Amino acid sequence: MSASTLPAPPPTWLPVCVLLFSSSLWGLSWWPLKQFSAAGLSGPWLALLIYGVVGLCGLPFLWRERGHWRGQLKLLILLGLIGGWANAAFVNALVLGQVVRVMLLFYLSPVWAVLGGKIFLNEAIGGRRAVAVALALAGAFMVIGGTSAFDQPFSLADLLALSAGMGFAGNNIVARAAQGVPMLSKTVTVFVGCGAISAVMLAWQLTPTAMVQPSAAMGAGLLAYGFIWLALATATWQFGVTHMEAGRAGVIVIAELLVAVLSSTWLGDEQLSAREWCGGALITAAALLEATASSPSPVATAPTAAT
Repeated sequence: MSASTLPAPPPTWLPVCVLLFSSSLWGLSWWPLKQFSAAGLSGPWLALLIYGVVGLCGLPFLWRERGHWRGQLKLLILLGLIGGWANAAFVNALVLGQVVRVMLLFYLSPVWAVLGGKIFLNEAIGGRRAVAVALALAGAFMVIGGTSAFDQPFSLADLLALSAGMGFAGNNIVARAAQGVPMLSKTVTVFVGCGAISAVMLAWQLTPTAMVQPSAAMGAGLLAYGFIWLALATATWQFGVTHMEAGRAGVIVIAELLVAVLSSTWLGDEQLSAREWCGGALITAAALLEATASSPSPVATAPTAAT
């Protein structure tokens, strides 16, 4: 295939902006989840009702695009398993645990993304990226409260948050490798995978499974959260990680932690200390360091290689 027949790659700045927007949506996602949980829905039920329903509605679109992803079916299945677990574990961790603590453990994901990008995609780890990862993790450590954050033993929420971070990093790597799979198919597959894994969680009673009869208002809220908020957050996230190196994407999306901390402060009773503000500044600096990197997007190099 010649360079002229390949789709034009997006501008280098576009995946960065899209991923920062997606990170903001994810950083705010804890608030409606907490509201649904307070109304009586457990984590597995939430993930099943939100992700599973959206995934089922998206199956016809997934089937329609089968000609595009049939050659990468194994990668698509892997994406559903890894991305599905990441979302299911993330929802359950936020419902069961403290928001900021969960976000810290989840945002060890840049470490897994950088290492996974190197091992599976042979992506280079330059000095700039190493500094960005160090700044991001140092900032997250300061935001959570330093060593005092780990005075308590690891709970189920902690383990779910840690595994969710690994899953998101793995999803970034698989999405980057599955360049032939359309964006819509990737998004639907992650939702289907999350719904299926949530059903397994309910069957195995991994977390509390109490279920209340949703009111009309709660039902409308669940539908809006799934079909608008999460669908938009997932689609923009898949676009960003598909058009960006896994390591770079893993560092940029750590801005989600800053959004979560600030929103939990504004919407709750907590106050940020000087240490937490400094940690937020380090996280922002790390995101900006990666966002302004001069290296081109991997997808942008494809037409050149094809000539």
